[in-house]
Amino acid sequence: MRSPPKQAPNSPKRPLRGRTRSGQQARAKSTIPPMGTRDQGTDTRIGDSGAVNTDGWTLPALVHQAAAAHGDREFLSFEDGRTLSFAELDRQTDRLATAIADLGLRPGDRLLGLLTNSLEFMLLMIATHKRRAIFVPVNTDLRGTFLEHQVNNSEPRIVAVDHGLLERFDDIEPGSLDASKTAASESDIQATILIDDGDYGVGAGGVLMGTEEVSIEELLDTEVRPEAVLQAESSDVCTIMYTSGTTGPAKGVLMPQAHCYLFGLGTARSLQITPDDRFYCCMPLFHANGLFMQVFASLHAGASVYVEKRFSAGKWLDTVRRHQITLTNALGVMPEFIWRSPATDRDRDHLLRAVIALPVAAEWAAAFEERFGVRIMQGYGMTEVNMVAYTSFDDPVLSGCAGRPLAGYFDVIVADPETDQPIAPNETGEILVRPKVPFCFNVGYHRMPERTVAAWRNLWFHTGDAGKLDEAGRLHFVDRLNDRIRRRGENISSYEVETVINGYDRVIESAVVGLRVEGAGGEDEVLAVVAVSGPAPDPVHFLDWCVPRMPRHSVPRFLRFVTELDKTASGKIRKQAIRDAGVTPQLWDRESVGYIVARD
Repeated sequence: MRSPPKQAPNSPKRPLRGRTRSGQQARAKSTIPPMGTRDQGTDTRIGDSGAVNTDGWTLPALVHQAAAAHGDREFLSFEDGRTLSFAELDRQTDRLATAIADLGLRPGDRLLGLLTNSLEFMLLMIATHKRRAIFVPVNTDLRGTFLEHQVNNSEPRIVAVDHGLLERFDDIEPGSLDASKTAASESDIQATILIDDGDYGVGAGGVLMGTEEVSIEELLDTEVRPEAVLQAESSDVCTIMYTSGTTGPAKGVLMPQAHCYLFGLGTARSLQITPDDRFYCCMPLFHANGLFMQVFASLHAGASVYVEKRFSAGKWLDTVRRHQITLTNALGVMPEFIWRSPATDRDRDHLLRAVIALPVAAEWAAAFEERFGVRIMQGYGMTEVNMVAYTSFDDPVLSGCAGRPLAGYFDVIVADPETDQPIAPNETGEILVRPKVPFCFNVGYHRMPERTVAAWRNLWFHTGDAGKLDEAGRLHFVDRLNDRIRRRGENISSYEVETVINGYDRVIESAVVGLRVEGAGGEDEVLAVVAVSGPAPDPVHFLDWCVPRMPRHSVPRFLRFVTELDKTASGKIRKQAIRDAGVTPQLWDRESVGYIVARD
């Protein structure tokens, strides 16, 4: 466990709830219906009737309602200075929906976006939903076989890409996609939408070669045709988000409209967001945390959002002050990086009232709250299951405590991972979840039926996470049960990293695991043990080969080259033994030689 941070010098006291953007202590009332009452240790959060009607739970309907309620008031602002009002979001996405209909996007088709945090990301997502089509945001760090898999699996009809990332598709040749597809297949990519300034005459290569290329500026000039803007249903699958697997490639989570809608609604209610609030989103929009828990939670409440492309610990507090931020999320090691910034007597000079951080140690959270004068909130969820638990402002901050499950929407138990039988309070088992509300949950993994079946057993979705429920019904996250590696807020598939490494000359096989090391904020560092024939390769040359073929966060920090990997009698690599050994003198550490994986 991390040692508790020290209090900043001369920090003035003020209430943890913070102030409003106008500097007054009184805050506007939330426009969101009340969460409900607590009963027998669970948080129902559903209102007095005890029933939830999800009709109309769609993101396009939410956009339209927010436009009617808040009009030309600013909703989104970006670091490049551009802004978008609630009404503009509705109007511009009607135009864009018409334009992508003209490009051939039909209900059920996929539009894949390799997009950084931007105004265009939001417009394309909502416009796709207004066509009753499926938006597929993918990680902008993807390259090589990682990107190829997600393009192949999602079978997009249109690809939208930031111009600076266009070359990522050059290495994905049409022949690398499904052999079952033909040139006349209706799932072939038909058009490429280019975002940002650039030389559009360069043209797309690889799998995008020969597609119709168009800039988004052209599309936004399209006149609206009402018949092209369709009414979505809460049951429509509207988004595919990829989440890293453990024994296979990343899985595309099929997310219905009600699923995405509730992701934002639960956060808005738990944080008691009001129109006076301003969210700071510096997490990628291609993940559920940034997109649904921050942007769409704010849309539910009529709050505004300031969006940046990435997190920077050095300018975090200055940004909070300058943009009058009242709420933000900080995932993984982000709070620790913020803490490491030099303490000053201005640490409480801001309007920030709460930070969602998942998960944190109680002692550390208390010190963070004391230094910065904010409330630390926790919760538990994953892309597949939604956010199923949150702490409240009245709850004590407990280590790893996610609060009470939202019992109006989900059944949550902790069970023996072998028998699926519930276990006693405070005993550790696997967290199992199932929905109580139609379509507020994933409906499977795209084109991976065997993975969908494996995740469900005895009518429960198996999260693969270890946890416990205490006597008060609070859910506590303990650890992961499987081989997932978590680093810099990203899930890393050991299988996908091993697949790249195994393509290096003379590599026989490899084992990739996550190691917990001092100073990593409770997250993993990537270790690759590589079996090679002949002399061990130079580690720097080996990493130079790996870097252009995998996301930045997946590049191993530790390496060890061996002649063979230790295995069980059944032929399985003994990965747990590698983890248990930890950092040994035999490991090569790229940080020891100053090897830095640069950002693009």
